Amino acid sequence: MFTKIKSKLAEIFLVNFLPLLKYLSNRQIVFLTYIGEKVLVRPDPIVEKSIKQIREYFKSGHPSIELVRRILKELNPNCKRKLIKNFFVNAIFKGVTKSKEYKEKYGFNPPWFLVLSPTMRCNLNCVGCSTRRYTKQDDLSIEIIDKILNEAKEMGIYFIVTQGGEMFVYDEMLEVYKRHSDVYFQVYTNSTLIDKKMANILAKLGNVAPMISLEGFEETTDRRRGKGVFKKVMQAMDNLREAGCFFGASVTQTRLNTDEITSDEFFQLLLKKGCFVIWFFQFLPIGKDPELELMALPEQRHKLYRKICQIRERLPIFIGDFWNDGPFVGGCIAAGRRYVHINNKGDVEPCAFIHFAVDNIKEKSLSEALNSPFMKFLRQLQPFCDNLLTPCMIIDNPEILRQAVKITNARPTHQDAEVILDGEISKGLDEYAKRIQEITRPVWEKIKDKAVKWPT
Repeated sequence: MFTKIKSKLAEIFLVNFLPLLKYLSNRQIVFLTYIGEKVLVRPDPIVEKSIKQIREYFKSGHPSIELVRRILKELNPNCKRKLIKNFFVNAIFKGVTKSKEYKEKYGFNPPWFLVLSPTMRCNLNCVGCSTRRYTKQDDLSIEIIDKILNEAKEMGIYFIVTQGGEMFVYDEMLEVYKRHSDVYFQVYTNSTLIDKKMANILAKLGNVAPMISLEGFEETTDRRRGKGVFKKVMQAMDNLREAGCFFGASVTQTRLNTDEITSDEFFQLLLKKGCFVIWFFQFLPIGKDPELELMALPEQRHKLYRKICQIRERLPIFIGDFWNDGPFVGGCIAAGRRYVHINNKGDVEPCAFIHFAVDNIKEKSLSEALNSPFMKFLRQLQPFCDNLLTPCMIIDNPEILRQAVKITNARPTHQDAEVILDGEISKGLDEYAKRIQEITRPVWEKIKDKAVKWPT
């Protein structure tokens, strides 16, 4: 009963007070973080640490406080309401509580979010991508998607990432977003299908946040994605901003675009276009015909890390880096620790970049798949290295993935997935891992006391 009362108080606090932040002074906003901390129903270590960190940012006049004001000022009322209710109330407060209850009942803690790839179809033909060989028959059915989402919500998972392929070629997903109106969806997209009409549809839904792929500026983006794509991306951002939608950018670092995507001009462009978020990824030598030569060098990856540290102190935009941000989340978050990936065939993979599985969601429940020997083996080894700046089992600690696949007999889920386990690719990854460790170790020794500690 007490837990339900606290949950209701948390909901009332978030729904009614967050919209008022744009009218409050910095000091008043700092005070509200203490109230938010008190109404946490069953505190999660990372949520607690995040609130404390945000409070320190606000106290120091960090740009994050301006980001909060931007969100509250620029989003339309429906998108703002859905962001608060679905993401903050459902995913963070109610979701964490339900996941704790689930653990008490079933013996394990569910992930905080899921990544689904319902389709691998795409309307573009990017260099090095093979999505053109997929058809509608290869899509995950709506019935299976509903099954996954319903099981996820039972576990307390209300934050779902969808990606492809290109998600907006899968027309039926709009009905999925509407049907699961209590979930917050983050959608990775090339954005070429987001015209003004689609932007208004997304604004009406309110619970869909597009993350738009870019390679850099116009020449670099068009070289990879096709002539004219950059201009379509810029127009899509304008359409979303005018409709009052929450949206951001998704950038993959390669050996060729590092200088461009770490320039002040690039960050200023995305801020000017209205992005609230930028996600950074590393190009990995996976899939058909993997290329080591396109991977960013360890020195380039560290350059991105340093640049992001600077930008976070200067601009009101959230930046997430799935590799360099290991210290903020206690290392690797895959294999169900914080998230898991389900591909278009229903294979349950530890990570969107690890194309190996032992279970398929068409044959097992989500709970059973999360408790597979493959997933449990990886979770037992996390974090894979004491240096959380090198969290990944693909490029930072490649021996972990080889060991897991061998011991649990995990099967490849895509053509040529196994080439990263042996031969020239494997040798190249070992050399990369050694060098990134050498580069980041001195930095890690300086920041390790501030990192998220692994929960006991």
